[in-house]
Amino acid sequence: MTLLTSLDALHEHYGTVGEASLVKEIDHLSPAYRHIIEVSPFCALTTCGPEGLDCSPRGDEGNVVRVEDERTLHLPDRRGNNRIDSLRNIIRDPRVSLMFMIPGWNNVLRVNGRAAISVDATLLASFEKENKQPRSVIVVTIETVYFQCARAIMRADLWNPDIRIPKEKLPTPGQIMQEIKHSFDGTKYDAEWPERASRSMW
Repeated sequence: MTLLTSLDALHEHYGTVGEASLVKEIDHLSPAYRHIIEVSPFCALTTCGPEGLDCSPRGDEGNVVRVEDERTLHLPDRRGNNRIDSLRNIIRDPRVSLMFMIPGWNNVLRVNGRAAISVDATLLASFEKENKQPRSVIVVTIETVYFQCARAIMRADLWNPDIRIPKEKLPTPGQIMQEIKHSFDGTKYDAEWPERASRSMW
């Protein structure tokens, strides 16, 4: 196996970066970038901490984050499993990355920056849905923003409904946990999940 073990070797192997790959990166939201974020219902939030990296899916009705201004995003922390891996990481290392995806769009939008966790009462109330507020709001200060080319999603043919794997051919969460811990009642977990989710969506 031949490994690349230095930056010089890596750069020599891949060659010069194309102009478009550099032009698209800026330190604020342009009107086009702002529009993309304002219509994106989903993003992946990446954080880092002493234990390592974490990548957390984030989704919401309408837009997943709120644009406060050209350098600031607000991401509500809706109800989940209370692991708070991302939040623990942000407390200790504020560096974050967001990858926004829009169903049917072959590009993705990347935002890198630094985050803080707000529990300001007015801010929490502004994100209230079905009489429920998020536990906190992640405030992201943008450092870089850019879109990434469409090849990955095109290769995966990600939005093609004809190649989707039927749910019944994939393991359920209950089956996964019962496989790991045999005494876990996966059948009960799966049966109760839809009702539990409907009561704890927000």
